[in-house]
Amino acid sequence: MSHNPDAFLWGASTSPHQVEGNNVNSDWWVREQNVARVERSGDALDSYHRYEEDMRLLAGAGLNAYRFGVEWARIEPAPGHFSAAELAHYRGMIDTALEYGLTPVVTLHHFTHPRWFAEEGGWLGSQGVSRYLAYVRRVTAILRDVPWVCTVNEPNMLAHMVHMSRAVQSGEWPTPTVEGEHGVPALSDPDPEVGRLLGEAHQAARAILKENTDSAVGWTVSCQALTATPGNEAKLREVRYVREDLYLEYAREDDFIGVQAYSSQAVDANGVVPHPQGPDTTLTGNAYRPDALGIAVRHAWETTGGVPVLVTENGIATADDNRRIAYTDTALRHLFAAIDDGIDVRGYLHWSALDNFEWGHWRPTFGLIAVDRETFVRLPKASLYWLGETARRGRP
Repeated sequence: MSHNPDAFLWGASTSPHQVEGNNVNSDWWVREQNVARVERSGDALDSYHRYEEDMRLLAGAGLNAYRFGVEWARIEPAPGHFSAAELAHYRGMIDTALEYGLTPVVTLHHFTHPRWFAEEGGWLGSQGVSRYLAYVRRVTAILRDVPWVCTVNEPNMLAHMVHMSRAVQSGEWPTPTVEGEHGVPALSDPDPEVGRLLGEAHQAARAILKENTDSAVGWTVSCQALTATPGNEAKLREVRYVREDLYLEYAREDDFIGVQAYSSQAVDANGVVPHPQGPDTTLTGNAYRPDALGIAVRHAWETTGGVPVLVTENGIATADDNRRIAYTDTALRHLFAAIDDGIDVRGYLHWSALDNFEWGHWRPTFGLIAVDRETFVRLPKASLYWLGETARRGRP
């Protein structure tokens, strides 16, 4: 398919727990209260009540898409009890996006679960997958005219949840966002058995969505843009399969693959090499690598066998908005080089719309919009208007 600039999505992304506030029925809320030395989401950015303003700012800047999630813990606060009021709330978000000319890209699961789901054993419990599918089936009622639906956000990160639960019990806080101290990766390789379980759940959810909606269906994968050091190509294939390719392969029958890329790392004979630390290191401990997006998109396209790509997350954790613009401009140039080479890319959604809660941390700021966390006043950054102008031109 040739590139269609008129249909290309230009937007930004958020997730419910990171922006809504007071997600008290979720397992992440419970963790935040029980683990010392971490910051809590609390009121977050109060986007549960202020989403209309968030969307108005994005549309006003010239963007045409918004990726947001629906929160399972709100929709099903107790097993089998689905809240009509919460379903109506999220339907209201969809309607508001459409009114502002923003194509809604809706994520059904973004890391968080209902507290009761975790207490039942989560994905590894006897009813784990069936519980998720029942939720998906009920949510299809509000997705009738949603063009894009993501079943699960970053299943390769979600596969760490078993490890995370054990670590939390020991007082640690493994996070999917911030690298560990001294350049040590915060998370080990995901468990491939959990990955296969999630892959089967995704495919079953896709079938439900295809039967009940007209949505394009896919899931989003954390793509690490891994590269081999000389002589370690076989090790790269081994590591990349466990961390990424397993999940890309489950997308081969999807309508799109969501690519989420921020930085790149090398693989040597021992595995993934820690990010080098220097003046360009981001607030999450990652190397400054805007070329990662092009590497990730090309690899996802190849591994899925040519499934259309939607960039569902890309950005940089920095307090310097000029640096954000420079990073994003270079990342987009690498993305459009891939498009010019024939890769079918349907859109670019920046992470994130807002400076939000980063899973135990407030310091890493990814947003196009700053927020005063006492007054909730939204403060658009120059990067928001820069991205909007880029969207109007149609390419960097």
